[in-house]
Amino acid sequence: MFIDSHTHLYLDAFKDDREQMIRRAINAGVSHMLLPNIDSASMEPMFSLVEQFPDHCFPMMGLHPTSVKENFREELAAIQNHLKREDIIAIGETGIDLYWDKTFLKEQEEVFSAQVGWAMDLDLPLVIHARESFEEIFNILDKKGGPELRGVFHSFTGGVAELERALSFNFMIGINGIVTFKNSKLAEVVRSIPMDRLLLETDAPFLAPVPYRGKRNESSYLVETAAKVSEIHNLTKEELAGMTSLNARKLFRLEPIHES
Repeated sequence: MFIDSHTHLYLDAFKDDREQMIRRAINAGVSHMLLPNIDSASMEPMFSLVEQFPDHCFPMMGLHPTSVKENFREELAAIQNHLKREDIIAIGETGIDLYWDKTFLKEQEEVFSAQVGWAMDLDLPLVIHARESFEEIFNILDKKGGPELRGVFHSFTGGVAELERALSFNFMIGINGIVTFKNSKLAEVVRSIPMDRLLLETDAPFLAPVPYRGKRNESSYLVETAAKVSEIHNLTKEELAGMTSLNARKLFRLEPIHES
């Protein structure tokens, strides 16, 4: 059984067939779907989905870097208020994104630093979004992090140098459908990821793997990414499922998987 370690199944992209889509994932062998929060507006639909599928959907709580605007302090307060919930498995999705807009870089850095602190205070893993921002993120982890901080660099797109730096922290590496893209250079990087530091994800509804590239992504498509990663590491898909699911269970402290 696979674990989709990062998927936004509560978004409107799934409003017409959400339940069927999740059933497809379960039938495809994806037992757990871990849901990163985006901002205050995404909390209610995310928690509703967790309530509907408590054995398969698990919530995180964080403020996404592209949601950091003038009202970031109010957003942070709303996020922090929900950290009291016992079912929160991680702080995230957080990080820094300089691809779309650099206007709020200082605010993004402040928000990310705050969430690093929450992860350490609450002993929860940190789920990092890093887009054209590895140096900024590494600098904050150097200043604010500690040996007890753990987490994952989700949707990893860095090179070998960034990988080595990320692995120097107590972090895992999340790989999704990008590795299947024809012109992606990620395969060489994936080859260098130790098997005990590797997680699989979809980031659905984004970044659908080949042969679905350009279409809406969903958690059942994780098996396509798994097929490519299995090939890179010369493993069977069953071996890869066992290794990556164990990694996810350890990082997020999930209960053992029960088939249903």
